[in-house]
Amino acid sequence: MNQKGFIFIIVLITIALIGLMVIQSYWIKNAITVKEANFVRSVNEAISNVVYKLEKIEAANRLQNQMDFMQQRQKWLQSIDSLNQSFMDGAITSSDPWAYERFMQKSMLAQEVLQSMIYDYSNTPVENRVNASALDSLIKSELVFKGINTVFEFGIFSPVRNFMPIQKTGKYPKELLNKGFSFALFPSDMFSSPDYLMVYFPNEKRFLITQLWGTLTISIVFIIIIILSFAYTVITILKQKKISELKNDFINNMTHEFKTPISTISLACEALSDKDIIKSTDLYDNYINVINEENKRLGGMAERILQSASLEKGQLILKHEEVNVHDVINESIKNIQLQVEKKGGQISTDFNAESYLIKVDKIHFTNVIFNLLDNANKYAPVSPEIKITTENSYSGILISVKDNGTGISKANQKKIFEKLYRIPTGNIHNVKGFGLGLSYVKAIIERHGGKITLDSEINKGTKFIIYLPLNNKTNS
Repeated sequence: MNQKGFIFIIVLITIALIGLMVIQSYWIKNAITVKEANFVRSVNEAISNVVYKLEKIEAANRLQNQMDFMQQRQKWLQSIDSLNQSFMDGAITSSDPWAYERFMQKSMLAQEVLQSMIYDYSNTPVENRVNASALDSLIKSELVFKGINTVFEFGIFSPVRNFMPIQKTGKYPKELLNKGFSFALFPSDMFSSPDYLMVYFPNEKRFLITQLWGTLTISIVFIIIIILSFAYTVITILKQKKISELKNDFINNMTHEFKTPISTISLACEALSDKDIIKSTDLYDNYINVINEENKRLGGMAERILQSASLEKGQLILKHEEVNVHDVINESIKNIQLQVEKKGGQISTDFNAESYLIKVDKIHFTNVIFNLLDNANKYAPVSPEIKITTENSYSGILISVKDNGTGISKANQKKIFEKLYRIPTGNIHNVKGFGLGLSYVKAIIERHGGKITLDSEINKGTKFIIYLPLNNKTNS
């Protein structure tokens, strides 16, 4: 995939993701609006029921007072009738001319007392007409019946007196007046100024969000899934792009590496088959040695590729045996000594490990040491100075390979052990290889229960450090 195609896909997916999130946000906003409308309607219905029931309760109380008055009036009338009869009976014989007038005054006073027993609610202060605790219970029951189970505050505001004689807690007077629901109390009182029942919900937003919790959770989960899927898609595309580039580089490097020995063998064969060239024993031996060496080189490169494939598939079988670390190092130095000396360099050792016998696969362990020495030689521009040291640490052995090469940047140090990765050298192509060496080294060391690290600075060289336990617990 080219760069433009990759950017187009990223932009397309981004636009789709943003569009989905906008639509999802729009749906959530609409759902909240609907819930708010339902909440307002339910509160209005609930508090309207409260106002109606308060008026019914007061009407019932008024009726009861009237009935009590009627009973009391009947008793008073009976008493007055009895007194009238007694008075009439006694007035005939009475010599007091004012006795009848005094009797009539007492009768009118009794009537006034009875009339005063009728309770005039319209002119009574609202705090004497409404019980706060009863009102609290009534509001709560009506709200719960409408499905509103959240904290509320209420108060009764008297416009005539301009204050609230009744409040539930007294914590939200401003909120009750500015943000609360307002309802006129006792709407049947036609000739008096109405008082208002105010209701406020401190946790209204939280309650509405709680009501939408299921929808919000599903929406958030879907958005997260979409974002993660988008991120995974982009990362996968980037990885595939990187792998594609690495494979192309690998094929190019492999073709170049194989081309040289093949060309050399081809030239040697042509020289041997050329009838115009005088053949001698030394000439035959020389060309045969060239063919043999190049053939071994081809076999070695093919073997490295096969080993890498086996490692990736987990099919590599290790054959453990007890080996002398120092002997393996010396053998590897012997195999690469000539190449280092051709560049005017040298290899030195400093064997400090007293315990140096470990159980490893000798062939693969030898390849590990040789690969590190080969890298140290490749990345030293001139006169390679390579030093190998050993020492014991933490029930194991430490093997370090230090060079005076070009060094590795911090960014490349994180990628150096990745398969097919080769350190960029710009337009200089004097460093050959497939990018399999260090990934192979790391895999083999880890299969032996060890680990490998490095310490490097640009233009100051690189130091690879291998740790292997003496009592190996292998993964083979």
